[in-house]
Parts: sequence; structure tokens; C-alpha cells
Amino acid sequence: KKVGSDMTEASDEQRKLLRHFLAALAYRTQKALRDAPANFGSFCAGSEVRTPAELVCHMTSVLGYARTFFVGGHYRPAPLPSLAEEVARFHEMLTDLGALLEQDAPLLEQMTEERLLQGPFSDAMTHAGQLALLRRLAGNPVAPENFVVANIDAQRLGPQQPDPVSPDEVWPEAPAGWRQKTKTSS
Repeated sequence: KKVGSDMTEASDEQRKLLRHFLAALAYRTQKALRDAPANFGSFCAGSEVRTPAELVCHMTSVLGYARTFFVGGHYRPAPLPSLAEEVARFHEMLTDLGALLEQDAPLLEQMTEERLLQGPFSDAMTHAGQLALLRRLAGNPVAPENFVVANIDAQRLGPQQPDPVSPDEVWPEAPAGWRQKTKTSS
């Protein structure tokens, strides 16, 4: 690594941005899963539509594919018995990828940071949105929030994600009986 070179500084910034993207993925995935009904992992929206557990397994697979561009090999995980186990494995993969980015591990096979973002990283983020959509279809929608001010930290890639900083005050399609969590000040 050449200290002070423009390429190194650009690569460092790209790696920081990719880690932040992974943290946003962790946050959005947990937002879609937080307080989900116990049977949500097996919710079936229709024929040929992945269940939430299958979707999280696929997200892990996509990110495992991204990891192969650092470590080589192949990655295609077998499904695990529960959504909780799938979520744990997903966050382990996020943590592993985050460490590779932080350690400045070299990319293999002509892969670039931009291609990681446009390919597997963006694919996984799309599926986080699908999890939120499945929550709505399952009759248990996720409350909206302003993600611009969300408490996202590149060092936090695990399942323990903070509550929304700026949840929407108005939610016209909220389920009956919904009450917004509010923070009290003293």
C-alpha cells in the first residue's frame, strides 16, 4: 500500500463507504425484522415467492459471493432450520465482509469496489426492502422513518441495531392499535 497516493486515499474512502453501506443494510434488515410475528420466517406471499427465511438465506449467499472476491472459493449456504438462525448467519457474513474491507484485503479477479456495490451489495439491499414488503403483506407492516438521519454506524454490523431516530409522525396506513414508540425527556 503506497502511503499518501491518490489511489490509496480513494480506495480507503471507497472501503469506508462500503462498510457504511453494509451497516445501512444491517440496520434496514433489522428494521424489517424487528418485532415480526414468530411465524414470519415461514410466511408465504404466493407461489414462487421466497419466504422471509429463504430471502435472508439468499441475502447471505449474495454477500458470501461478494466475499469470494476477497478470499476465493465458492459460497452457497444450505438453508438453516429457522429465521433466527438465518439472521445470525447473515450478520456473521456482514461482520466478516466488514472486517475484510477494514483490513484493506485485496480484491481478486478484476473485482472493484464499484462492482461490489452495483452487484452483490445492492442486490442484498433490494432484498432488505422485500423483507419490509413481506411484513406488510403478512399484515404486520413496518413503521416508516427518515433514513437520512438514522443512527447507522459502520462499526455496527450485527443484529443489535438502534431504534429509529426520526420515525414518521403520521402513518395513515398504520394498523389498528398502533402506537408510536416515543422517547421521554426529563
